[in-house]
Amino acid sequence: MLNKYLIKNSASFSLSDVKFNKDGLIPVISQCMNSGKILMMAWMNKDALEKTIKSKNIFYYSRSRAQLWRKGESSGNFQKLHELRLDCDNDTLLALIEQTGVACHTGAHSCFFKTLYDADDE
Repeated sequence: MLNKYLIKNSASFSLSDVKFNKDGLIPVISQCMNSGKILMMAWMNKDALEKTIKSKNIFYYSRSRAQLWRKGESSGNFQKLHELRLDCDNDTLLALIEQTGVACHTGAHSCFFKTLYDADDE
């Protein structure tokens, strides 16, 4: 499926390029491949990243539970991986996904539903 919101490029990366933080984690931003909407941010460790790539289903690392979790395993709101991008500093991932149901545990479509500042309100 053609993603009209992001420009394809020929740069690729391998797992050895990924810079995990001191806790062995990397932030992952999930973006809807169809709408371009940012849905959520979570963390992955190396195991979660490898499982995600192998299965094409998004796995995250829960810092509070200290364990891997497959997005949607309890809610049914799964994320199917279509593309994975690494930022220019190699320390943040962008997952282009197909979202089933809502992304946020609150029931909102996106975790980013709170507005801190809006220039249009001035």
